[in-house]
Amino acid sequence: MTKTLEPFNPRLPSHLSARKQAKQLCRQINAIPVQQMKQRQPLFQQLFGAVSSAFIEPDFYCDYGKNIFLGEDFFANHHCVMLDAAAIHIGARVLLGPAVHLYTTTHPVNAAERAAGLQLVASIHLGDDCWIGGNSVILPGVRIGARSVIGAGSVVTQDVPSDVVAAGNPCRVIRSL
Repeated sequence: MTKTLEPFNPRLPSHLSARKQAKQLCRQINAIPVQQMKQRQPLFQQLFGAVSSAFIEPDFYCDYGKNIFLGEDFFANHHCVMLDAAAIHIGARVLLGPAVHLYTTTHPVNAAERAAGLQLVASIHLGDDCWIGGNSVILPGVRIGARSVIGAGSVVTQDVPSDVVAAGNPCRVIRSL
């Protein structure tokens, strides 16, 4: 399946304003101890497009926040980054290891298009009960099926089906679960 990357202009005033607001909320969230869940939850509600129950270790960073939709019982370990110019849909009971990065954004290979500020985006989908190992990177347009495990240090460039263990750079299926 070929990914469809859509053009995106991050320099629009509305995008600049939304990124500024998200960065302020991330700073506030990261400053509150994780044990103070009651203080963190209202900030999660302001930042994310949808969230019910989440435990996010500091430091967490995103571009917009409103494009991130978290399922129930979401967990992200330290130093998670979500570049959410396009939507990021995360299912229920998903676990992200430390330093997992989700990138919906990339840049054109054409230098003139890059110089003009054009970016390309595609949404990311993580199915229910996925576990993404530490220091993994999920690239634009990737779908990871329910219950799959991604090994630490993987670079996920293509879709991963449900119920598999996948790992590597580039990430590939190692075995079925």
